Amino acid sequence: MDTVAAPSAVSFAQAFWFWLKLGFISFGGPAGQIAIMHTELVERRRWISEKRFLHALNYCMVLPGPEAQQLATYIGWLMHRSLGGITAGALFVLPSLFILMALSWVYLRFGELPAVVGIFYGIKPAVAALVLHAAHRIGSRALKNGWMWGIAAAAFVAVFAIEAPFPLIVAVAALIGYLGSRWAPGVFTLGGGHEEGGRRHGPALIDDDTPTPEHARWSRAFLIKVLLVGLVLWSGVMGALLAFQGLHGTLAQMGLFFTKAALLTFGGAYAVLPYVYQGAVEHHHWLSGPQMMDGLALGETTPGPLIMVVAFVGFVGGWTQQVFGADALWAGGVAAATVVTFFTFLPSFIFILAGGPLIEATHGRLGFTAPLSAITAAVVGVILNLALFFAHHVLWPAGFARGFDPVSAVIMAGAALALFRFKLGVMPLLAVCALVGLGVKLLLPNAGLL
Repeated sequence: MDTVAAPSAVSFAQAFWFWLKLGFISFGGPAGQIAIMHTELVERRRWISEKRFLHALNYCMVLPGPEAQQLATYIGWLMHRSLGGITAGALFVLPSLFILMALSWVYLRFGELPAVVGIFYGIKPAVAALVLHAAHRIGSRALKNGWMWGIAAAAFVAVFAIEAPFPLIVAVAALIGYLGSRWAPGVFTLGGGHEEGGRRHGPALIDDDTPTPEHARWSRAFLIKVLLVGLVLWSGVMGALLAFQGLHGTLAQMGLFFTKAALLTFGGAYAVLPYVYQGAVEHHHWLSGPQMMDGLALGETTPGPLIMVVAFVGFVGGWTQQVFGADALWAGGVAAATVVTFFTFLPSFIFILAGGPLIEATHGRLGFTAPLSAITAAVVGVILNLALFFAHHVLWPAGFARGFDPVSAVIMAGAALALFRFKLGVMPLLAVCALVGLGVKLLLPNAGLL
């Protein structure tokens, strides 16, 4: 029997200040962010029990979008209705948005300074190693049998050899998973989920046996309301962008593109990066490949979900495309970063507010989770292709015919060793590699290609 008293009710103001603090300390990618929330909400504050926390997390993991941000939205919604969910989810993102906009401006304004060049010279090989490590980490969880390995290999060949679009790969993998759940259900059991139950940390405000709040119960009227509000918000902002610049304007194209990206982020930010690269770099030319790598490095070093790298993409695209003219580059970058963030995260809020009451009805059904298993396996192949692409641009920055960069190769090998062998964290790794790159460029300015 528990001897610790249950915590007292939490006011909206108390929750607001916690979510704001979380937005500034949520480093470490989704695993680190979820760990922070578990420590704060389950163990320390006891706002929610472990079982309820993991149940919500399992639901967020089968949705497209950043699961840590969605988990914060879900818990905020469970505690303080829709306003609580929107507040928690927004504060999880806004600090990162403001920080990235400031860093993006510094990058574009002072990126040619030798010190800045040196820092990014060291960070880029580390980013390539990080993407390779992400492929290994996701693969070790998802590739549990020969079928999953086959899906991953097929996805790699599809994107590497025939440049198949990422949405097509996701759709085919989902179909394979759905059919596989009927023909070979044991093969497609969801990997990477979190078991229900677990340790007890004392009675929680929302405990295992706490009845579902009235506002969190299934209601057809509420579902329709959420969907309509989401549609009005999306169409209203998109309509304003179309009126401003037309369908082919940069901001409208960003809104359309990142809406599609938001619906394809199964498997986390690394999974959608190839799609963002295809669209933002190769198709729309909002930024270059090396700039994309620099943006990922900045995203790794700031709080918030890693998918916030899209804010950097938007800022650079708005700046280079001069959406408000050559005399308002800063304003154009801010507007584009804001537009991209809005369209990237709007679906996540809709998924939680509309689908939260259906968690009990959908969680654990193989027909629902098997497509995600297949998609996650395909994502491994796609991320591996992205890692090879980044390595190519780091090691042969001017192309295969123009020379190999041995210094970048040494930094990349060292970063990979630190990640795989010594389990070094992302922030220390990037700091060390940045210092190495800075030292190389300051002491040996002519170091480079062989």
